[in-house]
Amino acid sequence: MTEGTPERPWLLRTPPLSSEYEAWFDEAGGLPVLAVRVGTTLLHYDRAAIEDLRAMLTAHGDWMELGSADEQKEARPGTVEAWARSPENPRGGWYGLKKGLRGRFAMYVPPVLEHLGLAEVEHNPRSNRMRAVPSAPVVAGGDQSIS
Repeated sequence: MTEGTPERPWLLRTPPLSSEYEAWFDEAGGLPVLAVRVGTTLLHYDRAAIEDLRAMLTAHGDWMELGSADEQKEARPGTVEAWARSPENPRGGWYGLKKGLRGRFAMYVPPVLEHLGLAEVEHNPRSNRMRAVPSAPVVAGGDQSIS
């Protein structure tokens, strides 16, 4: 059975390694999503975030601060979190799909890219960064066959 599915989610840790959570590829409302379960809270991010983030990091060419923040807080400019909310990203705004729970992109999505071999993520107590792995395989549309 393939990992990264609702039946067999990935068990991941946040960048500071302080919390565990589950993530998997799924559909919600007919849209392909990256589902994240933190305790009893279920978050959904547009599945295109995986390849879009990798492409942005590749173009950036260096380490980028994560800058994770709740939806209600401003994201620090120049961070992964700010990019994930920006009208300038390929989605044209928030990759988080559940109003009120759209933030924390930079806490939960980077470890998925790291698990898939698409990025490196630092694991310090705070101020973590990430960068693209240049020779990583392309994940066309978040292909569920990758485990």
